[in-house]
Amino acid sequence: MSLFGKIFGSNSKGGKGPTPQEAVQKLRDTEEMLAKKQEFLEKKIEHELLTAKKNGTKNKRAALQALKRKKRYEKQLAQIDGTLSTIEFQREALENANTNTEVLKNMGFAAKAMKAAHENMDIDKVDDLMAEITEQQEVSQEIADAISRPVGFGEEFDEDELIAELEELEQEELDKNLLEIEGTEDVPLPSVPFTSLPAKPAKKKVEEDEDDMADLEAWAAN
Repeated sequence: MSLFGKIFGSNSKGGKGPTPQEAVQKLRDTEEMLAKKQEFLEKKIEHELLTAKKNGTKNKRAALQALKRKKRYEKQLAQIDGTLSTIEFQREALENANTNTEVLKNMGFAAKAMKAAHENMDIDKVDDLMAEITEQQEVSQEIADAISRPVGFGEEFDEDELIAELEELEQEELDKNLLEIEGTEDVPLPSVPFTSLPAKPAKKKVEEDEDDMADLEAWAAN
């Protein structure tokens, strides 16, 4: 069985391959498994490094064995890093392909719907319909103009005659106003009186008696 067969699994039903969604999910599961493997190896590397430091001076052989195991773990960790990069690239490409497939599928569906909508349409019939609509709009406009046009109900007058009559009336009114203005010129103005204004009246007798009494009382007091 090939590597991809081991990763994606075999399909016993007619050899049909997995769907893009199934393949993406398989790749995600593989990424998760390798990430756990990475974490395990990192812990093993740290453990072997501590073992080598611990036995560096006491047990040289044990320290060397620990460093060898550490190197193997580091090599496996580097391989897993490369594998994860490859799987990530493949998963992203598969997701993009799946997206493009869905987009094309929807575009094809829309194209079929548009074709079905236009199936019973004829461009010549459309042109004829638009021409008929334009003609009916023009007829409707003519009817509206005819309805809104003022109607004299059989009474037609010469506009020039009406203007001449109006001017004659205005002239008569103007002549009348001029005659009224001329008639006011012969009306005599009132004469200015020549009599002099009355002089200031003399002091009243009562006031003179009061002054006399005041003088008498002043003399008696002395």
